[in-house]
Amino acid sequence: MAQEVKTTCPYCGVGCGVIAKVDDDGGVSVKGDPDHPANYGRLCSKGSALGETLDLDDRLLYPQVGGERVNWDEALDLVASKFSEAIATYGPDSVAFYVSGQLLTEDYYLANKLMKGFIGSANIDTNSRLCMSSSVAGHRRAFGSDTVPGVYEDLFLADLVILTGSNLAWCHPVIYQRLVAAKAERPDMKVVVIDPRRTMTCDIADMHLAIKPDGDVALFTGLLAHLAKGATLDKTYIESHTQGFEEAVRTASDISLASLVEATGLSLAELTRFYELFERTENVVTCYSQGVNQSSSGTDKVNAIINCHLATGRIGKPGAGPFSLTGQPNAMGGREVGGLANMLAAHMAIESAEDRDQVQRFWKAPTIASKPGLKAVELFQAVADGRIKALWIMATNPAVSMPDAGAVEAALKQCPFVVVSDIMATTDTARHGHVLLPSLGWGEKDGTVTNSERRISRQRGYLPAPGEAKADWWQFAEVGKRMGYADAFTYANPTEIFAEHASLSAFENNGSRDFDIGAFAEIGQPAYDDLAPFNWPQRSGERPHTTRFFADGKFFHADRKARFVSTALPQTSRTSADYPLTLNTGRIRDQWHTMTRTGKSARLSSHLAEPFVEFHPRDAMEAGIESADLVEVESPLGTVILRALITDRQARGSLFVPMHWNDQFAANARIDRLVPPTTDPFSGQPASKNVAVTARRFQAKAYAFAVTATTPQKPDCAYWALAKAEGGYRLELAFDTLPDDWISWSRKIFGIDARIEPLGYTDNRTGDIRLAFFDEDKLVATLFIAAAPVAVARNWAVAQLKEPHEDLRNRFALVAGRPGGGRPDPGATVCSCFNVGINQITSAIREGCHTVEAVGACVSAGTNCGSCRAEIRTIIDGCLKTAAE
Repeated sequence: MAQEVKTTCPYCGVGCGVIAKVDDDGGVSVKGDPDHPANYGRLCSKGSALGETLDLDDRLLYPQVGGERVNWDEALDLVASKFSEAIATYGPDSVAFYVSGQLLTEDYYLANKLMKGFIGSANIDTNSRLCMSSSVAGHRRAFGSDTVPGVYEDLFLADLVILTGSNLAWCHPVIYQRLVAAKAERPDMKVVVIDPRRTMTCDIADMHLAIKPDGDVALFTGLLAHLAKGATLDKTYIESHTQGFEEAVRTASDISLASLVEATGLSLAELTRFYELFERTENVVTCYSQGVNQSSSGTDKVNAIINCHLATGRIGKPGAGPFSLTGQPNAMGGREVGGLANMLAAHMAIESAEDRDQVQRFWKAPTIASKPGLKAVELFQAVADGRIKALWIMATNPAVSMPDAGAVEAALKQCPFVVVSDIMATTDTARHGHVLLPSLGWGEKDGTVTNSERRISRQRGYLPAPGEAKADWWQFAEVGKRMGYADAFTYANPTEIFAEHASLSAFENNGSRDFDIGAFAEIGQPAYDDLAPFNWPQRSGERPHTTRFFADGKFFHADRKARFVSTALPQTSRTSADYPLTLNTGRIRDQWHTMTRTGKSARLSSHLAEPFVEFHPRDAMEAGIESADLVEVESPLGTVILRALITDRQARGSLFVPMHWNDQFAANARIDRLVPPTTDPFSGQPASKNVAVTARRFQAKAYAFAVTATTPQKPDCAYWALAKAEGGYRLELAFDTLPDDWISWSRKIFGIDARIEPLGYTDNRTGDIRLAFFDEDKLVATLFIAAAPVAVARNWAVAQLKEPHEDLRNRFALVAGRPGGGRPDPGATVCSCFNVGINQITSAIREGCHTVEAVGACVSAGTNCGSCRAEIRTIIDGCLKTAAE
């Protein structure tokens, strides 16, 4: 009998509810949970494809030491002994944990408890440092606590929604679609997008401010000065509930309009229009994400935004307030348990002796960390210089995602003892682990996560553990026992951990702390199994409810008042004569982090199948770069090779490169190798969106495109990019040294049996070579080689992996690289949910479908998650413009 389980998506911080169905044959299908308050049934392209990412290919299934399989006792004994030896010899600060927003709260809680309460160091940090720690620092400075004031509903009640540093359409697509629906219902709602790029989110923007990189402090500090001159200030609120207003306004007013124009890159007319819109609109929500956080001035950006909401009293009210859009599925849960190196559990402060005493007494711990630990960049620098002797990395891939990733990888190579807990066996980080521990993945593990609006939801296991994989909390508990702390780590299940976490949140909490879920301190297994999504706080004895913080004007500083923070203009220009371009890194629609999960899905890989760099047309022309050329992008730290994507959505003087690709999917595309370890002075968050680089065309001796039914070997060539495809893989290639024999090369890379002879031809005039290998009527592999980037109907070629090829004419059509009559090429994928290509969309437009809705009705594109609707609208506009000309 097919089984349905309600669980939570493991991707971004929206926290969508998912219903997973396990069929009788073990296959998994997913759909949105219509009852979950985060998404009400919607899912994005990534969430919709979760069932396609659950195979066991390349899974880490057994503990390994030195590359050899061992049993769990051997592995855990070694981990415990190595950490204990380092602590005994060099002290507790000689060891570290680096964990992840992919962990469940129960996992995070035990990691934090073990390191801070029993080892006695705060050297536990998380990849959440890379995405939202500036929000944490800004909240704590302004509010006295890391509190997100509002809830998702506020975005849909607002009359003005400001999206700054957020490509909501691609990075939080379900919230974006809910915002689109709200705007359609209330056309007077205004949306302002603040971003150097004209992203797909601009499709719904009434105003797009193409701000200079890191111009946000200037923009919002200027807004505060503007507000201070008008009648919009809420003077009663300022007087009763805040401190520091006069100093903040004085600092803001010292900045001239000319300086604001220069710092933001916006015209005076644009600034005035934006400032006046904010001033006259009572219900304003300002959403911000990585474009604000990932900056050397990220914390000041957050406080500059909050200052404007405090000055107008637009906070804690329906439809008003600052709103941090969290990047990861459980970065918020990590914040609740003190997962960052400068925090304690339950939103307590490591710098507070009273808080440290409370946590130590609650845990009955022998010690407690007395000072902040090493933040992520500092942590890996300490690994490099030898201060860290033992490091445990869990559920993250720092050799790809950290700034100066080459130096991070070098540090891992020389670290005396590295433990990696992961679901995958061959990540860029796992290859440097002395001990590999197999973890449970989504669909297997059991616990809770917290989304951007403080909503805690259950992530439920519904699949059996593969091999000998174990829960992450279990791994920490077992090591804690072996290090001599058995009494503190005797947990039978995650329910017990969650109950302890809830108890700590309420412990001696008389309302002085925001985080309190004491209502669940006594939760048992049946109630935990059935736990419905809830918004915190949920204090003991209170009825379930949704809270907007600060509606009463009471904050969490000792005097219960908020703080205005003075924000001076930062130094934002990093370019030079040698490195004249600004690199901005970020996410794309259909991939996630370092692709260990999304890279398994053929349809998610079909939209943008290789690493690319976006150029403005003028910048590309001046560099002699044409569309589809390969490009070397270089910073003082290194060089990568990427495909050129030329678009006027990109600002002049700036490049955009996705952060996802790594050595498992491409030859040389780890973009964070180019990003320097520059950090915000308050949060320690790296600056990943303002990097000085140069770019030049890469001239290869030959280019190639291949499809293959089996996993290819990694080619030894200047450029390659591998992507999953239906029935196999697709592979882009470029060579600076040519193979002696293309047939032999193909046999080696694609694993082709010697008995299979190729079909092919060589064009002596152009140098083009085409090879195809068939095993009976099945395509095994095909290779297209050219002196320039290969022109071939790629999606059609990929589709041939699943087509029969008894007919010799079909084989020749494949070698020709284009479909025969009556077999249309769908073109490059636009809609991943339904695998709809651009040629299918343009055909629908030619037949009279001149709206996104009409195209959707004709070919289904844009009718599921909606992430591609802006792209469809762009295609419609382009086709209609061409027709008019």
